[in-house]
Amino acid sequence: MATQAPFALGTFSIEGDAAPCMVLSDEVFDLRPALGREVTVRSMVDSWDSYVPQLQRLADHSPDQTALPLATLRPLPPLQPTGQIFQAAANYRQHVLDLLSAADARGDSSDGVAEADRPSERELLDARAAQGRPFVFLGSSHAIIGATDDITLPADSDQSDWELELAAVIGRPGRRVAVENALDLVAGYMIANDLTSRDALARWDAGALGIDWLAGKNSPSFLPLGPLLVPAIHVGDPQNLHVTLKVNGQTMQDESTSDMLFSVAALITYISTVAEVRPGDVILTGSPAGNGAAHGVFLRPGDVVDGFITGLGSQRNRCVAEILNGSAS
Repeated sequence: MATQAPFALGTFSIEGDAAPCMVLSDEVFDLRPALGREVTVRSMVDSWDSYVPQLQRLADHSPDQTALPLATLRPLPPLQPTGQIFQAAANYRQHVLDLLSAADARGDSSDGVAEADRPSERELLDARAAQGRPFVFLGSSHAIIGATDDITLPADSDQSDWELELAAVIGRPGRRVAVENALDLVAGYMIANDLTSRDALARWDAGALGIDWLAGKNSPSFLPLGPLLVPAIHVGDPQNLHVTLKVNGQTMQDESTSDMLFSVAALITYISTVAEVRPGDVILTGSPAGNGAAHGVFLRPGDVVDGFITGLGSQRNRCVAEILNGSAS
C-alpha cells in the first residue's frame, strides 16, 4: 500500500481573502483553484468523508500551482465558523493537583474550592477517573482568534492565565456514541490556548451556583486556535502527543496528553450522550499541568506566549492591555 503524504489544512489571509489552504511541510497551497471558489475549511469538514479522498490525492501528487511559504502568511482560525465549542474542565490529573496546591499557597479560592474541601478533592481524583464523568461546559466562539494574533488582557482581571490544550474537530454527527467508535467522528486536531481569568471564576455571590464559566473563559481573544487543522489520519494516537507552552521563552507547560483523566474518545462519548455532536463542533480536551496559577505568575502586557503540540504546528501570541476610554488599562 502506497504511503499517504501527510498534510494539514488551514485558513490564511491571502490578498485580503480568508483562503482555505493545504499545508505540505512549510509550503501552502490555496485550495480554491482545485476545489472551487466557494470552498472553505468548514465546508470541507461538513462533508468530511467526501473531501478526504480528494484532499489526500492532492497531497500525494502536490497541487499544480506555486506554493506560498508558510512563514510569510498570517494564519486565521482554521475553522470559520465553528460549531459548538465543548470545553473539558479539570481533565488532567497533575493540573488539578497543581491548582489545588497553588490556591492553598495563595490563600484564595480562585479554584472555586473551599480550603477545607481540598483534601477530599484530591482523594476524589482517582475515583472520578475510574467511575465518574467528565465535566464539560460550552464556550463562546467570539473568543476565537488566530495563532499569531494579539491576546487582549481584560482590564478587570489581574489573573489572566494560559491553558494550552488539544482540540478535536468533529467531522461526523454522533449521538450516544460508544467509546470504541468515538474517534471515528474526529476529522482532525488543532492547537487551542483556552485562556482563563482565574479571578473571575469564583464569585462571592454565586453560592451553590458554582463557577462562573462565562466570566472566566470567554473574554475576546481568549481562544487562539490553529494555525493548522491536521487530519486525524495524520496525527496518530491523540493520547500520545506532547504539549509545550512557553512565556517569554520560559517553559511553563511540558506534559503529555497521556495524563488526561478522560481520553478524547471518552470525552466524545460523554458529550454525545448528553447532547449531539455535529461536524464543525470543537472539543477542547482540557489543560495539562503548568498553568500560571500553579507557577504563581499571570500574563502581563508585553508577554509573548508560544505554544506547541506534536505535529500540529505552533502558536505565538503577544499580550496587550485592553484599551478603555482611549487608554490602556
